[in-house]
This record gives sequence, structure tokens and C-alpha cells, in this order.
Amino acid sequence: MRLSQLLEFDNIIVQCHNNPDADALASGFAVLKYLRDNGKNVRFVYGGNFEIAKSNLKLMIADLGIDVDYVKTQDELAKLLGLKEGEFPDLLITVDGQYLEGNIQKFAAKNIAIIDHHQVEGLLPKLSEVRSYQASCATVVWDLLKLEGIDVNADIKLSTALYYGLLTDSNNFSELHHPIDMDMRDELKFSPAIITKFKNSNISQEELRIAGIALLGSEYYRDNHYAIVKTDPCDPNVLGIISDMLLEVEDVECCLVYSIHEGGIKISVRSCVKEVKADELAQFICEGVGNGGGHWIKAGGSIQRKLLELQELDYNAPSIQQFFRSRMQDYFYDNDIIYADNYELDLHGMDKYEGKTLQAGFVIAKDIMPVGSNMIIRTIQGDVKFEVKPDTIIVIGIRGEVSAISKEQFDKYFTKDEAEYIYPGDYIPTIRNDVDGRTMELIPFAHSCITAGNSMLFAKELNNRTKLFTKHNPETYRLGKPGDYMGVLAEDTSEIFIIERELFNKMFTPA
Repeated sequence: MRLSQLLEFDNIIVQCHNNPDADALASGFAVLKYLRDNGKNVRFVYGGNFEIAKSNLKLMIADLGIDVDYVKTQDELAKLLGLKEGEFPDLLITVDGQYLEGNIQKFAAKNIAIIDHHQVEGLLPKLSEVRSYQASCATVVWDLLKLEGIDVNADIKLSTALYYGLLTDSNNFSELHHPIDMDMRDELKFSPAIITKFKNSNISQEELRIAGIALLGSEYYRDNHYAIVKTDPCDPNVLGIISDMLLEVEDVECCLVYSIHEGGIKISVRSCVKEVKADELAQFICEGVGNGGGHWIKAGGSIQRKLLELQELDYNAPSIQQFFRSRMQDYFYDNDIIYADNYELDLHGMDKYEGKTLQAGFVIAKDIMPVGSNMIIRTIQGDVKFEVKPDTIIVIGIRGEVSAISKEQFDKYFTKDEAEYIYPGDYIPTIRNDVDGRTMELIPFAHSCITAGNSMLFAKELNNRTKLFTKHNPETYRLGKPGDYMGVLAEDTSEIFIIERELFNKMFTPA
């Protein structure tokens, strides 16, 4: 859906969920402004049993000039728009939630539209933009505004609102895993002073009490040095504060903090050891029942009540606590960890494979940035960071994945091709200058190449989750899941690697 499609309607209501948070307010504010700037009769509202009371949200509304109304009845809605009693709005747009969900008060309208970032809960109307992979609804709205050619940074209050919406809904950016979320975080020109003011008013006395009680009830698992903590329902940022405090406790290397809400569970995850990436642990915990992600040290996620109940789990505190205990135990006990620099792979029982000839792309790194620069390439898989050396070649794989190798490695496994390079992915990788923050697209610098197609390797299918620390990168692991492949090149058995099953089948064939 495009925002411009909403312009065919005149009398419009923008509605966020009951008990709004910063993301809901930011998203509604942005849509309201877009429609008003286009001459529409539009109001921004929320319903439910309670008016906004949190100090940071009241400051947000006042300091950023967010025109939002608390309404209880259909008649109040009509009056706001200047309609006759019993007359319905031409369009009602829900933001940061979906029409007829339990946490959105039902109001009638002639047409319905939805802008959201949560999981789809039912049939969507024709006018809808739901991106469950985004960390915030503010991101969805920001991207929709960009598609309309609007410079969000021209309005400091709007850009600050969107920035704060993403900040709070991603637990201080610890749960970002999609490049569009990262793009918005990096591109918005916001007011640091206002953001600091909001952040310093974020925790209420009640939430401070919740954090203290939660820490007193922590469970510590000595064998694998992790802790699990349940809190009363609270703002997701409070979960992050508790997680950060836990990680400073002696012998706690990882932690999971969670709070149970009516429609689902919010989690916060932390790790301070290289053998556990917080984002990967969060994904493991939420697998099949929600979404998790973030960074190596800080991550988080959400679990949907409906998906838990589909697995025949009771939605009560004891059952949920046991669910988390089991997930954490499975994670730590169902792992093989390999440090390649002191590991010899047994070739017995491994099959021999031959590489296929495949189209790829390459970029000479020093053609873009000077030797010695720190280059950051944003991809759909995340940010790829490396130092530009005289012989650094950037390789773009068959699915659009990006990696940096030496010219010696490139000449060994690739051949330059005269054909025009065509990028196979959806999200275009961007190069970010680590000094001034400027960005440019990678693809205009790309040339075509093909894999040599004559590489031989020994490989076997993995039966367990496997974390591989390679010789070239001993500080972070490559994760392999059951069904993926681990192997070595026939000519150099010291180079161990892991490749996803789907990618392996595209790249290799039995010899």
C-alpha cells in the first residue's frame, strides 16, 4: 500500500492501540501530518479505559506537538471530524495495531486501512501495509513517507518522534535486525536534547518497584552461567534495564528477562561471552512462537499468546516459566562448539562434492574507499564490517549476501566475466562511511564474475546446532543448524566452513 492511496478519502480517523506507547504515538503523528499536509479532514485518536499517564509520553505529546485525542464513543469520533450524529468517517486507519484486535477499541467507518509491524492476526483489508519483520511501526511509516518523496528530516519534531518510536520499541535499538530499521536510525536528524529528556523520564516509581522485585526472584543456572527473571507487566525498556543489571552480577554470562501481557510475552536477552550471541539466543527462544533479534550483546523479542496456545501450552505463569526453562536448557545442552584453530575434522563418513559454475558479483574495495578505511556494508543479513586493504575484494553471492576476501582467494575461486552484473536480491546493499556517515549504493560499483566451478570439497550434514569459530575470525561464530553442511576444501583441510542447506545445494553437486 502507498500512503497516496489514502488521499481519495476526505474525513479520516487515524487510530492507535489503547494505552499508546511511543511507537504508536509517533506512527499516528506521522500519518496525521501527511494527511493534513494534503488537505484532509483528519484526527488522531486512541480509546480504551485509560488516558495516557506515563510522564515520558506526556512530555512527548507536549514537546513534539502531537495532536491526539482520547475518545470513548462513536459520537465523540464524529464530533471531532465535524460530522453529523450517526455519520461514519470515510476512512479509519489503525497504526501499530490491527482493526478488531482486542487492544484497539472498535469504531465504525466506511473503509478501513491498517499500518502495522506485528504478526497478521486475521484477514487484512485491501488498504494495508503490515511488515512483521520491522522493529517498529514508525519504521514502516518512515519508509512509506520516503516512497512518497517526503523528506522527514525537514521537520525536526516529526523525525524526533519517529526516532523515539523506534528507540523505545526496539529496547534502545538492541532488537534491530532488519536493514530498513537500521537505515531509519542512521538517517533521521533528531533532537538529542529532547530524546535525552524523554529517556530521563522513562521509568515510573511503580516500574522501579517492579524491577526490584523481579531481581529478588531471579533464577541462576550455575552449569551454564545464565539467569532467568520474570517481571510484572512493564514497559519493554524496563526489561532491558533489568537485563543490563543482571549481566553485571558475578558469574552471570547470559540472561533472559520476560514479562507476560494479555496478548503475548516480551523478552530481553543479554550475553557477554563470544560463545553466545544474544540475537541468536533470542531467535532460538522465540522460534515457532514469535520473533526475536538484535545484536550480539543485546537482543529481545516477543512471543504471541495465540502461537503458544497452538502448541497446547497453557497461558499461565507456571507453564510459561517452564517453557522458558526448557528453551534455555535446550539451547545450552544441544550445541557443538568448534574452535577451528585447534580442531582436526575427521574426513571419514564425509562425502565429496564439486562446485557448480554460478554467476556472482565483485567490487574492488579500494575503488570506493581509501586503503586503511573501515568500511561498513549494510545488507539484508546485517552490517558487514572490515578494513579496506590493498587487495580486498567484495564478493556478492548468489542470494545477494556480501563478504570480503583477498585477491588471492578471489583469483582462486572466481573468474571475471564481461556480462552486465544483475543483483539478485531485494534490499540493495549500501556502503556507509564510518567517519562522516555518508551512504552510497554498492551495486553501481559491481562487476560480474563466475565461480570457478572446479573446487572440490568434503562435507557432511549436521545433526546438531553447531557453532564454528574459524581460523580467520576466532572472535565470532558461524551457526549451523541441523540439515546444514560442514566441510573442508579437498586441497586445504584446515579451512573448515559451514553453509546453509539451501545455499549448499545451489553451490555444490556430488562428485
